[in-house]
Amino acid sequence: MKETIRVAMIMGKMVGGGVESVVLNYYRYINRQKVQFDFFIDEDSTIVPEKEIISLGGRVFRLPPYQHLFSYSKQLKVLLKQNDYEIVHSHLNSLSVFPLRIAKKCGVPVRIAHNHSTSASGEHVSNVIKSCLKPLSTIYPTDFISPTKYAGQWLFGKVIANNQLFILKNAIETERFLFNSAIRKEYRDKLGYSASDFVIGNIGRMVWQKNQAFVIQVFARVILEIPEAKLLIIGEGQLKDELVQLVNDLNLTGKVSFIPYTNKVEDYFQAMDMFLFPSHYEGLGMTAIEAQVSGLFVLGSSQLPKDVELTSQYQSLDLIEPLENWVEMIKENRHYERKEQREVIIKNGYEISEEASQLANYYLQFYENGDR
Repeated sequence: MKETIRVAMIMGKMVGGGVESVVLNYYRYINRQKVQFDFFIDEDSTIVPEKEIISLGGRVFRLPPYQHLFSYSKQLKVLLKQNDYEIVHSHLNSLSVFPLRIAKKCGVPVRIAHNHSTSASGEHVSNVIKSCLKPLSTIYPTDFISPTKYAGQWLFGKVIANNQLFILKNAIETERFLFNSAIRKEYRDKLGYSASDFVIGNIGRMVWQKNQAFVIQVFARVILEIPEAKLLIIGEGQLKDELVQLVNDLNLTGKVSFIPYTNKVEDYFQAMDMFLFPSHYEGLGMTAIEAQVSGLFVLGSSQLPKDVELTSQYQSLDLIEPLENWVEMIKENRHYERKEQREVIIKNGYEISEEASQLANYYLQFYENGDR
């Protein structure tokens, strides 16, 4: 066996999303004497922690955007052959078909498809693409990973999910998210919130999937009932201008704060009093778990996997419910007592310092079994 296994991590566009956070969390905690990561990213990626990756022993390779499939495939083929990888691990969900097809052509023996997501009816073009690629999703991989069995079944089918699927939790550094009253005061002061303000938070890419327009519409009703309410939205994305315009149209300027992507998101959780997470779909919903570790009451959509409901402070409603029902749920739980929930989260397998060894062992098994 090689002294250090070097895994080709196919990331697509790095834009500060949840998938990158998951992979980087594992990279920070995995035994890097045994396993190293190389990051293959699209050259139009906007948030790339290259200095950190290099400091940990990894490398970053930039490829043409995967929308330019011919040039993307050509460059990927060159890099895979030059570096003689034995494991390629793709995080492109249904699009993993394309890099794993190249990896197979290059003779890479271990080709892992990792599905982090699902779908909902509102993304028409995206859903057509996903439907076309689904039948191909099990042709080129040799192995399959997802954060939940549901996400695995959604893309790979029940046969794969029941027999060959490795469940890798979206584990986090739980200690980072523990409630801290000093940080809470610091960040509420920084954001201009008073002690009496009721701060509702949301974190995620500003895309249809994350449903921030719904968050703003609910908040517009909440503020009629709770005048001291404030809304804090953290993230970047293609819909940002539309969301800012919606806030203006609803006369909420001054009540809603937009914060760009930050790698200190745990500090902003401290400033919140409640977390609203009405995504149309998720493979899991990592920020909802982070919010629970932070002790926040979390109100999510029933479209999220049940796996995310780890504590008693998590409640869900269907997105087709009237907005008034969401407002009532928020009012009823406005004074929810912030609770220490770290042990519950760890017990459910979401502590990265413990789970990283599972991923290392997963890679190592291919060499120990001697069948690759």
